[in-house]
Amino acid sequence: MKIVIVAEGKLKEPAYRALADDYGARLLRYCRVEEKEVASREKLERAIPESAQIVALEVEGEALSSLELARKVGTWSAQGKGILAFVIGGAEGIPKELSARANYRLSLSKLTLPHRLARIVLLEQLYRAMTILNNEPYAREG
Repeated sequence: MKIVIVAEGKLKEPAYRALADDYGARLLRYCRVEEKEVASREKLERAIPESAQIVALEVEGEALSSLELARKVGTWSAQGKGILAFVIGGAEGIPKELSARANYRLSLSKLTLPHRLARIVLLEQLYRAMTILNNEPYAREG
């Protein structure tokens, strides 16, 4: 399985970049990970790999517990599509056409998160999901 995070905007701040790199490196034990940063919301869709299952991160999406997210990731992985693309919009969110095309709409919180913070939370939760799926001690949810 490969996880691709497609995000509007760059992680410029060293602290955010360090956290993203840390969780990205941890995820490499379980799957391939790629971040694609685009300059505008219009470029989000073009950055998504063609055969990917699309997960749009949106406030109106479905809120899951860490355990439920782990189960979803496990199911998506078992479906054999190979690539999971998590899409994070900027201040204006994800274009409606892209949201409608998504296979799943996920909410990390009912709170509106800045895209930089949403990316860190997503990476940590994906790492947590992998540890849950592999019965490893990082997550206490298992």
